[in-house]
Amino acid sequence: MTEFNWPSLRVSALDVSARAYVPYSHYPVGAAALADDGRVVTGCNVENAAYGVVLCAECGVISSLVAGGGGRLLAFTCCDAAGAVITPCGRCRQLLWEHGGPDLLLDTPSGILPLSALLPQAFGPDNLA
Repeated sequence: MTEFNWPSLRVSALDVSARAYVPYSHYPVGAAALADDGRVVTGCNVENAAYGVVLCAECGVISSLVAGGGGRLLAFTCCDAAGAVITPCGRCRQLLWEHGGPDLLLDTPSGILPLSALLPQAFGPDNLA
């Protein structure tokens, strides 16, 4: 397994969690990922009064990746405002699959795992070919 600077990614996620817009849940989340070109992309959750249209921190990471020129994610972490590592929801796992694939390494409360362990038998672009 390739080694990544997980502590640095965790700090980036914690830093961006302080900028989350969470007037309803009061649960800030920050996420950070390493792209294949060496960029660290970050995102925070952005709530909305219409709860169903909340943007998760992972959405911000993907938006940052694409807006910065695209690429593939290699390593990903997500944390709450206290810095505790949290696991992406199912919707966000699907987003991460699209931009990192089965080998994307995720920082989880259980340790570093490939995305394929958190989203087995995933549906992706290859299914549409």
